[in-house]
Amino acid sequence: MSLDAAAGPLQVDPLIDDPNTRIIVCCGAGGVGKTTTAAALGVRAAERGRRVVVLTIDPARRLAQSLGIDSLDNTPRRVKGIEPDGTGPAGELHAMMLDMKRTFDEIVEAHADAERARAILENPFYQSLSAGFAGTQEYMAMEKLGQLRARNEWDLIVVDTPPSRSALDFLDAPKRLGSFLDGKFIKLLVTPAKMGGRAGMKFLNVGMSMMTGTLGKLLGGQLLRDVQTFVTAMDTMFGGFRTRADATYRLLQAPGTAFLVVAAPERDALREAAYFVERLAAEEMPLAGLVLNRVHGSGAARLSAQRALAAAEVLEPEYDEHEDSPESDESNASDDSDESDDSHETPENHETHESDEILVESSENLAEARIVDHGAGKTGVREATGASPESPPVDHAPEHPTPLEAHHEHTTEELTAGLLRLHAERMQVLAREQRMRDRFTALHPEVAVAHVAALPGDVHDLVGLRAIGEQLAAGDTGNGRKAT
Repeated sequence: MSLDAAAGPLQVDPLIDDPNTRIIVCCGAGGVGKTTTAAALGVRAAERGRRVVVLTIDPARRLAQSLGIDSLDNTPRRVKGIEPDGTGPAGELHAMMLDMKRTFDEIVEAHADAERARAILENPFYQSLSAGFAGTQEYMAMEKLGQLRARNEWDLIVVDTPPSRSALDFLDAPKRLGSFLDGKFIKLLVTPAKMGGRAGMKFLNVGMSMMTGTLGKLLGGQLLRDVQTFVTAMDTMFGGFRTRADATYRLLQAPGTAFLVVAAPERDALREAAYFVERLAAEEMPLAGLVLNRVHGSGAARLSAQRALAAAEVLEPEYDEHEDSPESDESNASDDSDESDDSHETPENHETHESDEILVESSENLAEARIVDHGAGKTGVREATGASPESPPVDHAPEHPTPLEAHHEHTTEELTAGLLRLHAERMQVLAREQRMRDRFTALHPEVAVAHVAALPGDVHDLVGLRAIGEQLAAGDTGNGRKAT
């Protein structure tokens, strides 16, 4: 059973044209083309009239270049060159790249007074946390999504989820943060500050002395003090983190959100995609379909791998016969080195072989290609069978090909057999990919799919992104550039 027969192609244009679609989340394992897919969707939606912002997490400079922007940062930047596609006036496209630390700083500055914000921003533990604490990037992507939605400047937000070990990290980030903030360790650190006065000091001196001593040895006394200072300063903001995380999570469950799972036709990527499909269903989040990037195709699919290999085998024995024949010794040896040429030559045809290249280069100017120059003012007629140059010429065609002709025939056969083997390898890749796709379909026949062809290069401009968008809209394989 194929994917097309099970659920049909993914209808991308109706999805991006629907004004009720406000958020599209591209998710999946790392390295399957999420970023390019998100950018291509943004370009196509904008050129069909939507006001779009693409939020990417990929720091690769090539994405900014393909959008015609010098660099991407935490501020949405207008993409020039958006043109109407003929269905109506063009919209707008903005793009931005998540700056995790800057987003965290903006949250602190927006939800704390100036003095408390300065204390938090200067805290060493906060600086480490905001720069790369586990799960921070996923949570900050959720925060930035909430900020963009609240601004209401765009009617479509396309999100490229962070690259991570597991695609499920993006959905787990809000809950993990909530668990961290509600954990016993955080509550224990916050309690003394809340109690205040002598009671707080008594609690610190008696109740926490053993714990702080142990943690001080494990973490270092200064680090523990930095953590306590950070937690105390952040205490009033913890509720805001939880509230916004819950609100963003509910936003992802809303009907105006559509998830696109992005994968490649490989076992690990499709296994991750299957896990994500199941997780989205469990969390009651709206799944639009699967985008399958880097799908291989062939313009000669009727020639099977078995037939191509059989044809190559037919050509190769003829090639071996040429190798064993005396007429091809010179041409075969010339493929290895100049020294091996000498080892296969006979005294009679040594000079004739040295002039082969001259024959080729000067055949346009010589009345007869068999005339050769032996130096010292002597000329002769080159016999096709390798006889002495002084032998009289023959008018009839030679029984055996000349070394050059044998070499030419050998090269043609070798190239033909090589091309047939390459085609066989391509057809084997196609068969393997189809098995992977059929396996996914057997598990999730309800998932609609769009295919994007595997192509020789990366996307470097809007033209390439448009080509990807056209393939996405077609829902089938085609020609274009590779999604990365």
